[in-house]
Amino acid sequence: MPKVVDPIERRKAVADAVFRVAARDGVENASLRRVAEEAGLAVGSVRHYFTDHAELLSFTLSELNTRVTARIQDQLATLFPDGDPGTTPPPPGHVPGSHAERILVELLPLDEARFEEAAVWLAFTTTARSRPELAPLAAQPLAGVRSLVHRVLSAMVTAGSLQAVDVDLEADRLAAILDGLTLAALADPSRRDPVAMRAILHRHLASLCENAGG
Repeated sequence: MPKVVDPIERRKAVADAVFRVAARDGVENASLRRVAEEAGLAVGSVRHYFTDHAELLSFTLSELNTRVTARIQDQLATLFPDGDPGTTPPPPGHVPGSHAERILVELLPLDEARFEEAAVWLAFTTTARSRPELAPLAAQPLAGVRSLVHRVLSAMVTAGSLQAVDVDLEADRLAAILDGLTLAALADPSRRDPVAMRAILHRHLASLCENAGG
């Protein structure tokens, strides 16, 4: 009896192969043939699940966005099982900014999986300059970071950790710090220090609370 292949899982497996090739060699080298070799499949098998190279790249970038979003949502559900962080009161002994830090570190390349995600995102962002069809998907992570940061800071205001701050301005500032730490880690191996990245994020959140009297 022939083996039944789940088309959704096969497409995700091919996307994994694109991640590896793009992170290692750049999106421009993620041809159908190279991706098929990386996935251990025949080129015809990859073409069976993707009509062309453009669809393969679009699906891969969409899958990257979906995975990062799902991980963030899991973290939010763990920290706030009863609802949104903006409506859930802080638990006894809560340290201002501690929940925010646990959520936001998910956006930093602290381990191999997140480093690969960041490398793939940067590779796709660069490629999107010459592939306009990828631009909307490549822009989603940046917009998602800013949206999540704004949500977290708004929750801190609701919880009383922050007072009298310009949430829009601080969201832009914190998002820029997260983006900068990620880019530095990708560009310079000496800056790829999880302890240092955590410390910078921790210090910035602490300074917000101190300056706001939290």
